[in-house]
Amino acid sequence: MSLIISEKDLKKIIIVGDRVLIKPKTFTDKTKSGLFLPPGVQEKEKLYSGYVIKVGPGYPIPTIQEYDEPWKEKTDNVKYVPLQPQVGDLAVYLQQSSYEIIFKNEKYLIVPHSAILMLIRDEGLFSE
Repeated sequence: MSLIISEKDLKKIIIVGDRVLIKPKTFTDKTKSGLFLPPGVQEKEKLYSGYVIKVGPGYPIPTIQEYDEPWKEKTDNVKYVPLQPQVGDLAVYLQQSSYEIIFKNEKYLIVPHSAILMLIRDEGLFSE
């Protein structure tokens, strides 16, 4: 199932909680030996890889209320445990857990942090 979003800017998209926005890598339709793969072979794969575009704030931590000190100002600032992925990482994730969205005719996936199996962090990764 895919969702088509007609927004003007990717910066306006806010990822919530423990989710990660991933741009999937483009797959080749040829094997290493030169054989052409029929359409639909890549959809049957269970593991996919892609580049991390945006990361949610993480897992929320409940605030500690101090009832015995009434003079302190009460704040409802939510704190988060940050996630491991960073923008630009190459992520290997389970395809079954992802949700597909289409933004400006490009495919993106929203993947929960628990579905990411491995991250590759390399500064020269986009220079391929």
